[in-house]
Amino acid sequence: MNFKNSFFILMASVSLAVVGCKSTVVQQRTAIKQSKKEVISIIDKVNSRWQDTHPELGNAFWNVAAYHTGNMEAYKVTQNKKYLDYSMAWAEKNQWMGAKSKDKSEWKYNYGENDKHVLFGDWQICFQTYIDLYNFTGKNDPNKIARAREVMEYEMSTAANDYWWWVDGLYMVMPVMTKLHKITGNEMYLEKLHTYLTHANGIMYDDEAKLYFRDAKYVYPKHKSANGKKDFWARGDGWIFAGYAKIIQDLPNSSKHKKEYISRFKDMAKALANAQQKEGYWTRSILDPEHAPGPETSGTAFFTYGFLWGINNGILDKKTYLPVVEKSWNYLITFALQADGTVGYVQPIGEKAIPGQVVDKNSTSDFGVGAFLLAASEMSRFVK
Repeated sequence: MNFKNSFFILMASVSLAVVGCKSTVVQQRTAIKQSKKEVISIIDKVNSRWQDTHPELGNAFWNVAAYHTGNMEAYKVTQNKKYLDYSMAWAEKNQWMGAKSKDKSEWKYNYGENDKHVLFGDWQICFQTYIDLYNFTGKNDPNKIARAREVMEYEMSTAANDYWWWVDGLYMVMPVMTKLHKITGNEMYLEKLHTYLTHANGIMYDDEAKLYFRDAKYVYPKHKSANGKKDFWARGDGWIFAGYAKIIQDLPNSSKHKKEYISRFKDMAKALANAQQKEGYWTRSILDPEHAPGPETSGTAFFTYGFLWGINNGILDKKTYLPVVEKSWNYLITFALQADGTVGYVQPIGEKAIPGQVVDKNSTSDFGVGAFLLAASEMSRFVK
C-alpha cells in the first residue's frame, strides 16, 4: 500500500471516530474553548429552562434549596434580575424559614421532613440563599435572616456536637455558619462549625483515601462496594468538596482553622483527580467504577466547581488540575447538557451508589441543576 492510500485510510478512520464520538462521552482531553460570553450563555440556557419549567417554586427542603445555592452564583456572575426575583419569590413563599415550628422544646435534628426538624441540616441550607438575598438587596431588612440567626444561635447554645452525622449536611450548613459570621462577627459560628465538623470527620472521613463516606452505615469494612472496595459516593463527596470551597472563601485569613480546611480540601482534590474517568465524569462509587458504571452529573458538577474555585483562588495548582477541569467541563456541556437546556444524567435522590439504577439523559433534578450552575458560574470567572 502506497503512502497516499495509507493517508486517506487514516483520514477516513479519524472522520469515523469524530462522527462516532457524538453519541458517546468524548474521551479525549479537550481545552476549554468557550469565552466568558459563551459560558454565560450556557448558564442562561440551563437556568432559564429550569425556571421556566418550574414556575410553582417549592418548599425550603434541601433539594429545592440546593438549586437556589446555584441560582445565587448564577445571579452573581450574570446580574440577571430574573434569577434574583425567582429566589426572592421562593424565600417569601417559605416565609424566610426552613422547618417552621416555633416551639423550641420540640425541635429535632434527626432525619425528618416535617416542621419539627428545625435543627436538621436539610432544613437549614435555605438559610444560605436567604443570607445571600439579604446581602444582595441592601441589608435593609433583617427579617430575611432573623430565622436563620434564631435557629443557628439556639443550636449553638446547646451542648450537642453531633448535628452533622451525614456528609450531605456539611454542604447544607457549613456555609450558613461562615456567612452568618461575616454578617454578625460572632466568633461562636466558627468555633461551633469546627466542633461539629470535627465530630463529622470522626464518623465519615477516611484518612487513607482522603475521602468521606456518606455516613456511619457506609464505613469500610462494615460496608463494601460490589467488588469489596471502599464505597465513596460521588455526590456525597461532591457535597463536602464544594462545601469546603464555600467556607474557605468566606473565612478571614485570621481564622485559626482556615489552613486546616485548605489542607483537607487539597487532599481531597488530589484523591478525586486520581479517580476521574477518562471520559471526564466520576462514577457514582468513586473508587469502584464497576459498582455502578456510567456517567453521573451531580457529583461531577460539584467536583468541577471545587476544582475551578481552587484554581481561580490560587489554592490548587493550575498546571496540575486544569486538565481535570477540561475533561469534566467537556463532559458537562457536551454530554450532560441536552439541546433544550436540561441537565441530564443526575442520579435521583438517594444516599448511595445503587448497582443497576438507571441514570440517563432524562434524569434531572433541582439539586443537579444547582450543582451545574455552581460549576458554570465558576467557569465564567476562569475564562476571559
